[in-house]
Amino acid sequence: MKELLVAFICITFIGCNGNAQEKKKPFPIQKTDSEWKAELSAAEYNILREEGTERAFSSDLLRIKEKGTYVCAACGTTVFESQYKFDSGTGWPSFDRAVDGNVEYSTDRKLGYTRTEEHCAQCGGHLGHVFNDGPRNTTGKRHCINGTALNFIPSK
Repeated sequence: MKELLVAFICITFIGCNGNAQEKKKPFPIQKTDSEWKAELSAAEYNILREEGTERAFSSDLLRIKEKGTYVCAACGTTVFESQYKFDSGTGWPSFDRAVDGNVEYSTDRKLGYTRTEEHCAQCGGHLGHVFNDGPRNTTGKRHCINGTALNFIPSK
């Protein structure tokens, strides 16, 4: 009986490996931490490479209403378009869809519940999370994005 209990405990611990997130695949753009730190500001590095989150309502991108594209601040890949931006009232730039193929998703369990995390498909930079509470008259999705992870390029 004691051996059965020990086996059960071992199997339980092996099954619960403690990873807060699933492992991500390698992305096409690969750089060392030193290279990223040299290219990005401290805030950009924290969000894009360490999966940080900026304070709500702190992004200048919240006020941008003009047409254009939003690109990954780390590698310049177009990830969102202004026509899909909306004011979610949450304090972060929000979009109802991403540019197809330019954003990848993973499972994030860091807060004790499951969320869908978004990454740039080229460099793997952390952009934010996607939720199912967006506008019902479109996709129903809310891509809640750290403004620091993006650069805005106005249309010409």
